[in-house]
Amino acid sequence: MTIGIIGVLVGLLLPAVQAVREAARRMQCQNNLHQVGIALHHYHDVHSTLPAGGIQPRPFWPDGKQLAWSAFLLPYLEQETVHEEIDFNYAFDHPVNESIAATPLSVYMCPSTPRSEPLNRGLGATDYGGIYGERIVSRNDPPSGVMIYDEAMRFRDITDGLSGTLAVSEDAGFPDGQWINARNLFDQGYRINKAPAFENDIRSFHPAGAEGLFADGSARFLDESMDLRVLAAICTRNGGEVVPNF
Repeated sequence: MTIGIIGVLVGLLLPAVQAVREAARRMQCQNNLHQVGIALHHYHDVHSTLPAGGIQPRPFWPDGKQLAWSAFLLPYLEQETVHEEIDFNYAFDHPVNESIAATPLSVYMCPSTPRSEPLNRGLGATDYGGIYGERIVSRNDPPSGVMIYDEAMRFRDITDGLSGTLAVSEDAGFPDGQWINARNLFDQGYRINKAPAFENDIRSFHPAGAEGLFADGSARFLDESMDLRVLAAICTRNGGEVVPNF
């Protein structure tokens, strides 16, 4: 009888413990993005622009460097040593960058993402991607996001307002999710957490949504039930949409 009661109590407590742990992981994920937001603002203070989403993307440049915004941001995340060891004259996957590109950086990894090691295909993993725009209600041509290839945006280019425009969000578990690799950009095409596995999109291992970083530096949880028109609107920098509270 006593054993049965204990079993029932354990069964009742386990979901509560798991919920508390997930809440802590989600808070850490949000804190990671908040740090990234502060770093983006410091970068803008120094350079008068945000970092480009990536430079020389493939296949547009056959020998492209494809170096990501997240690599250029490192000095503003207290990762000066890692930044200094990257040779930006070479591609992200060139042998000269192989060792430093395999450095795990916890600020770029969500603790809710299951992983056997902090690497993705041998390079330091990231669960966060820059917003290239949206293709929910448009073709995204030209790209309408804050993070695009070979062009650095200024805050004044974000005419929809910094507080209503996503700059970075979770894209957890994507095969090319590596902090040095500029394939960590995407234009949103699906509901949150609903994209096919082969697509870059807003996704996470949090229940019911994902964390997003807005251009004003605030990190917020994005509910996966969000209206698609609202989701499309917050993924553009200058669409002129009126975005309601969400």
